Amino acid sequence: MTMTGKFKLLDAHPRPFWVVVCLAMVVLVGLLDFLTGFELNCFAFYLIPLILAVWFVSRGFGIIVSALCVVVSIAGDVFLGAPYSSSLVPVWNTGIAFTSYSVVVWTLAKLRSLHHELDERVRQRTAALNNEMQERMRLEEEILSISEREQQRIGHDLHDSLCQHLTGVALAGEVLREQLAAKSLPEAKAMDHIVKLVEGAIELTRTLARGLHPVELEGEGFTDALRELAATITEGFKTPCTFECDKPVEIVEPDVAIHLYRIAQEAITNAVKHSNAKEIVVRLEPGTNGLTLTICDDGVGMPPKIPSGMGLRTMAYRASVIGAAFKVERLLSRGTRVTCQLPAAGFSSASHASQN
Repeated sequence: MTMTGKFKLLDAHPRPFWVVVCLAMVVLVGLLDFLTGFELNCFAFYLIPLILAVWFVSRGFGIIVSALCVVVSIAGDVFLGAPYSSSLVPVWNTGIAFTSYSVVVWTLAKLRSLHHELDERVRQRTAALNNEMQERMRLEEEILSISEREQQRIGHDLHDSLCQHLTGVALAGEVLREQLAAKSLPEAKAMDHIVKLVEGAIELTRTLARGLHPVELEGEGFTDALRELAATITEGFKTPCTFECDKPVEIVEPDVAIHLYRIAQEAITNAVKHSNAKEIVVRLEPGTNGLTLTICDDGVGMPPKIPSGMGLRTMAYRASVIGAAFKVERLLSRGTRVTCQLPAAGFSSASHASQN
């Protein structure tokens, strides 16, 4: 425990407690002063209750303790018959001792005031930093939310607008191909190729729309969405991507589902684009302690010093938003493993749900 922490622990006691402690210590030091005789000076021992009185009670009480210390000390010497050359000597000693104690009281009171001012400044600065951090987190969450809504809007437009338009083009091309074929014109074959290209564009647009706006992530749809994502990567990038899950998992909160899906999507994309992986494995493992999402690849692996790219920072932030633990590590053999562990409160397995 730090010195500041110890002072705060002592300061937690009420003032009456310290009043009693200080008075008792004055009595004990006075008794010690009396027993040791007038030849030995106990000035330093009287400072102990004096310091406690000023620091833990008040400056006024410190003055009172100072007066008591002087009275007890001088009275003991007089009672023991200390030889004074003049009757003014005890008065002089009393004034000097009280003045010395008063200087100590003033100095300690000033230090205590500065200490409280510093504590107050630290408290205010800490509160300001906490407010700033909360505001920053709120803005980051809002940016993510806006980004997610924009992706959903684009995905919706791609699916409902562009796909419909391309479908109309494909149908018109099919009609034209049939007309050309009926007239046995050689352009019919070229038109057939154009129709197939348009159909390929339709499928590609639908794939992009599903990536931008995955539907029905809540409940068991989350497991299906990850399985579809793995199949899309395998088909689109020609990199085998498999999804493993022993039993269906239901995600309770929609925001949790979308953040987990985006983490998996970003990790898979990184593996495809940057690791030269020949195989990617996405695994979802529900357990009593939480849900673990793991994305492993057999690529070149992360460099020894993992770069803090935008993708990694976004994944880490998404994990923090849903209260999950996030880790990226280089495998000893070959490849990279991305792990995101969600607490048990954010999901339920199908078997567990059926029991309830």
